[in-house]
Amino acid sequence: MNKAYLILGGNKGEIFKNLQTAKQLIELHSGVIINKSDFFETAAWGNTNQPNFVNQVILIHTNLSAVKLLSKLLLIEEKLGRIRTNEKWMERTMDIDILFFNNEIINIPNLIIPHPFIQDRKFVLIPLDQIAGELIHPVYNKSIHTLLKECVDNLEVKFINPI
Repeated sequence: MNKAYLILGGNKGEIFKNLQTAKQLIELHSGVIINKSDFFETAAWGNTNQPNFVNQVILIHTNLSAVKLLSKLLLIEEKLGRIRTNEKWMERTMDIDILFFNNEIINIPNLIIPHPFIQDRKFVLIPLDQIAGELIHPVYNKSIHTLLKECVDNLEVKFINPI
């Protein structure tokens, strides 16, 4: 059984409904959700002229390989209205990234694991620290908790209650 940490997020449409549907589809097609963080809201990263994002990190157990998991996640994004363009950091109904896959380091076209920006983004580190603070990043050989303390990202990450 493989362990994969995923970050789910969106800033367009019915965000909480999309996040819930994404988790249902992940459990239906990709694996069992073992743990999940709270929801966090952050200003958009990169292209800041858009609505705030809501993100959540989940841990799943999956029988899929990393490549097959990515394929399933891309289909889920598409089903939830994600339209991919060549423009980076645009508004989206759903974004699902693989942060970690077991303790593997993968660098192939269209898939880099661990996700290359984990250590630079508090909106990833804060929810990841909540459920896996002691997890060791296999490239930096530091815990998520340590990476969060060292992160220089100054975007505010706020807990948000979906009610």
